[in-house]
Amino acid sequence: MSHVYMKCFQIFLLALLCSPLSGFAQAKAEATPASTLTVLPGYKVELVYSPDKPTEGSWVAMAIDPKGRLIVSPQDKQPLLRLTLIDGKIVKMEKINLPVTSSMGMLYAFDSLYVSGNGKNGLGIYRLRDTDNDDQYDQLEFLRKIDGAAGEHGSHALVLGPDKMIYQIHGNFVKLPTDLSPASPHRNYADDLVLPRAEDGNRFGEFNKPPGGTVVRMDKDCKKVELVAGGMRNTYDFDFSPEGEMFAFDSDMEWDWGTPWYRPTRIYHLVSGGDYGFREGTAKWPKWYHDALPPVVDVGIGSPTGVKFGNKSFFPDKYKKALFAMDWTYGRILAVHLKPEGASYGATFESFVQGKPLNVTDMEFGHDGALYFATGGRNTQSGLYRVTYVGRQASSPALTSAEEQAAAKAAEARALRHQLEAFHGKKDPAAIGFAWRHLDSDDRFIRYAARIAIEAQDVNLWQDRALKEKKTEAALTALLALARCGNTNLEAKLIDSLYGHIGGLSEPQMLEFLRVTEVAFSRMGPPSQETAKKVVRRLNSRYPAKTEPLNRELCQVLIFLQAPNVVKKTLDLVAKAQTQEEQIHYMFHLRNLKTGWTIDDRKRYFAWFDRGSDKTLGAGTYPGGAGYYMAANPLKEQKLHPREVIQWFTDVGRDYGDGSSFPKLISNIRKDAIASLSDAERKEFAPMIAAIPADAPPRRAPKPRKLVKEWSMADLMPALDQAARGRSFTHGRDAFVAAQCLACHKFGNEGGSTGPDLTAISSRFTRADVLSSIIEPSKVVSDQYRNTTVYLKNGDEVTGQLLQETPEKLVLVTDPLTNKKAEVAVKDVQKREPSKLSPMPEGLVNILTKDEILDMLAYMESGGKQSAAAFTQK
Repeated sequence: MSHVYMKCFQIFLLALLCSPLSGFAQAKAEATPASTLTVLPGYKVELVYSPDKPTEGSWVAMAIDPKGRLIVSPQDKQPLLRLTLIDGKIVKMEKINLPVTSSMGMLYAFDSLYVSGNGKNGLGIYRLRDTDNDDQYDQLEFLRKIDGAAGEHGSHALVLGPDKMIYQIHGNFVKLPTDLSPASPHRNYADDLVLPRAEDGNRFGEFNKPPGGTVVRMDKDCKKVELVAGGMRNTYDFDFSPEGEMFAFDSDMEWDWGTPWYRPTRIYHLVSGGDYGFREGTAKWPKWYHDALPPVVDVGIGSPTGVKFGNKSFFPDKYKKALFAMDWTYGRILAVHLKPEGASYGATFESFVQGKPLNVTDMEFGHDGALYFATGGRNTQSGLYRVTYVGRQASSPALTSAEEQAAAKAAEARALRHQLEAFHGKKDPAAIGFAWRHLDSDDRFIRYAARIAIEAQDVNLWQDRALKEKKTEAALTALLALARCGNTNLEAKLIDSLYGHIGGLSEPQMLEFLRVTEVAFSRMGPPSQETAKKVVRRLNSRYPAKTEPLNRELCQVLIFLQAPNVVKKTLDLVAKAQTQEEQIHYMFHLRNLKTGWTIDDRKRYFAWFDRGSDKTLGAGTYPGGAGYYMAANPLKEQKLHPREVIQWFTDVGRDYGDGSSFPKLISNIRKDAIASLSDAERKEFAPMIAAIPADAPPRRAPKPRKLVKEWSMADLMPALDQAARGRSFTHGRDAFVAAQCLACHKFGNEGGSTGPDLTAISSRFTRADVLSSIIEPSKVVSDQYRNTTVYLKNGDEVTGQLLQETPEKLVLVTDPLTNKKAEVAVKDVQKREPSKLSPMPEGLVNILTKDEILDMLAYMESGGKQSAAAFTQK
């Protein structure tokens, strides 16, 4: 009894001592109430705590220590915090008083807290220890520098692997370590395109080369480092399943929406040596490239953040086995249900928790079996929430005999893949014999693992075997390896061997066949005239094919080889294409072709741009503007026309037309095509070219208004709740236009591309956050939209968005509202650095009345839907 009494007294004393100091009940700002969140039946969500932003920051990363205490990191320079919880309540909050902040990845392992963040040695991995056993971190050790961008596309999660190695995932702006082990499983990466790529229309990620986002693994001192996988975009978090398999939730490039290279957010099964096909600009690989691995499941538009398996939860079995994945943009946590498929997995997903706003960032499962998750990021109001299961616990049904056999077969396939992966990065001649017999496996992940094992060996030991391989699938896989690793003098032999297998191929095999051709020409160089003629002769009669994927690849190879009639055939495909994505693919690849055109061909090509300017194409108005997304949305089985898909997005408040890079993409295709004309052709088509707008037509300028007031947050905060009811949709829309929001921001299918898309803003930002970003635009600036300040040798400086860079000059957009530009000679530049000021000017709403500002906030929250509750009568 005395033990129980003392325990209760300790809990009471902790609560009594800590509550006045921490001010839990006194917090002025509150996170989204738990009562407004939607959660699956049987589960309960509680708001545990709303941090004080000025002192405790906006929380973006979490870890858990052996005592079950949560460690959280604000995004900015506030100190790390350690939270002690009892029965879902914080009874103690401590600052970790060591100089490391702004972490987006933390891990407790080996009696230490590993933090990927900013410290006295800059961006890197730091190790925190308690050296005198007083339960306080007192030692900070710098372990490894991380080279590249800090922030949203920088270094992210740290996770302990089943092999007791520390794994870290990096975004696509982090550079590879200079001391990378030569025994790394992932290497030998490239764009592998036969035709030139174009950079992003807004220059984001410009000139960045593979491997893109990566996973590295290190020993406990972070000294030895290996590259495990690459070809992701900007994955924030990942986790290992109870079976030791690694999964991640990768981001999309939302500016690509409406283009053929848009890739939705997706769940990946990350394996040894895996390449997942992300490349910058237009170079992104489609799913059918077998030198990459496909996603487990496509999710759609969003901003992936934290992920975690539920095996440490007290949830029902179905959800203990689930992978929980967070979407910051749409304010939801997904439950992803994996199903073994050979050596990998397929999956379905459902919404587990959803709210508005619910800007979810990271999560951990506590020792009490509950899911704790945080909201925050970009200086938004944070919250700490707790999800518990309160429903009836039901036992899971026993597996049927067929299910047991399928599970056992899948486990065997994964075990075989692991055997093959043991050879990755290692010189071992035994790998060739063992892996070779699996090159013709019907399991794509097995074939991939076998090929990477063979590529790690001396090519001279296996190149003849590849050239002589008789089995079709094995030959396609082996020749892909040879195209990636072989000497250029083998190109003719490789093509001869490959084209001996062209007869009787299935469509997937034909796509593999064409991919080997592309990789060979990309890595080994243009073929000899004799080899080129052989390839054209064998492929020209197959173009056009019956399916879009085949036509996409045939188009590229035949344009590269300047095949006869390729222009006319490709323009015919443009005319027949059912989606704008397919049309753009053909138009893009034709742009640089200088031969094989007739006058009628040129007229047909440039007429396409004229149609686009007449709203037949662009801004989501073309039938098919959402065509690609049908592969990953709930309507895919209904076989709707793409125009109906666009209407569906409008109805549910997720009306995305084309991404913000889309207008510049179309403009750049046009410019490249004009540049490829001969002088005679340029003169011939001058009237037609002059009639086509070079850029998107200017938007209607808002009517001039007089100054109403220089508004501050203090003026408007007391009235903020009034934006919820009784507002005017018309006045809100007019105010949105008057404040020139559409000059820079996408909203539904309208607007510019200079600033972030505002369509789903209410899913990730509170009303106060939105108002703050309008009144105080420089308070928080995303990496994607930050200006550059160029300091000149004469003491002047120029600030703007870097639009163009050549060896001779820099071109900056200094006023996004008028598109005013400034040119700076490179020889006059002393230095340049990211600007601390937002591209968005201050005072844009000073021409609006208080009611107009409230109407505008309601309009933005509604996603442009007049049926929203805010527009009902008072």
